[in-house]
Amino acid sequence: MALLSVKNLRIEIKTRAGVAPVIDDLSFDLEAGESLSFVGESGCGKSMTALALMGLLPEGVGSVAAGSITFDGEELTTATETRLREIRGNDISMIFQEPMTSLNPLYTIGEQIAEVLRAHQNLSRKAAWNQAIELLDAVRIPNAKARVNDYPFQMSGGQRQRVMIAIALACQPKILIADEPTTALDVTVQAQIFDLLQDMRRQTGSSIILITHDMGAVAEMAERMIVMYAGRKAELGPVEDVIAHPRHPYTAGLISCVPHILSTLTQEREELVEVPGIVPALNDFGKDSCLFASRCQQAQTQCLEARPPEIDFGPEHQSACWRAQEL
Repeated sequence: MALLSVKNLRIEIKTRAGVAPVIDDLSFDLEAGESLSFVGESGCGKSMTALALMGLLPEGVGSVAAGSITFDGEELTTATETRLREIRGNDISMIFQEPMTSLNPLYTIGEQIAEVLRAHQNLSRKAAWNQAIELLDAVRIPNAKARVNDYPFQMSGGQRQRVMIAIALACQPKILIADEPTTALDVTVQAQIFDLLQDMRRQTGSSIILITHDMGAVAEMAERMIVMYAGRKAELGPVEDVIAHPRHPYTAGLISCVPHILSTLTQEREELVEVPGIVPALNDFGKDSCLFASRCQQAQTQCLEARPPEIDFGPEHQSACWRAQEL
């Protein structure tokens, strides 16, 4: 049995124009120890999926309208808030996109890490503090014993992101959700963060859900990937298969947008490809058609009239495209 199983999930949010399905009929499984990546443009539903898994949908605005989220055999969509608090941070943790807004500026780094340990592990203040120092050392923050008394503003962006990782890993969760964990960090620090996540995964055995726009990060970090578009799953499969043989025009477009380093300075640089158009407005989500059709150069009449089914290419590779067989 999968550690996490999402079946036919539909998340709706209230807008001025009415209710819109920000996630539409999403299904996937996550095995214990597996690394799965969500890829897609901004506004495609990646972060909203993560918030649903954490039970953190915006109150009064977003809700699970249909489907199920099963974690370790337990249904989360009907769990009480008390039960979700027990799971959140303990069994399922999340590294949020911007550490400066996720960390409380009024408390020291050590206090914020220790709070998680006291809440979920019932540690004493002294034991939690000592554990916080060990966690800072584990995420490779130099002189952790002194830095544990620092406030967030006293740390660089990369160090704050390491603190977020330390907080997320404090209770050795079964699932770690990393939502754009390297946003606004330079390339060197990005590589260090990814190495750190890989090391932590090997040491704790945690499963990782990586949310990113970066195909390079997907190739380095993930075993399987889900390509999201307009709240729907466009393609799912092993990373190597999807990157080498994309079966959806949107996936192929994302891959072609990645710039390549030239092998020689005299080599002619290829023109950088772009996916034309933009993600449809939220009010258009849920329409009974292919939502990518207006941006797709291969679209046919059928694409505008009916929603494409998910076609299987082997046991693990799926694509929701009417022309997937031709691709």
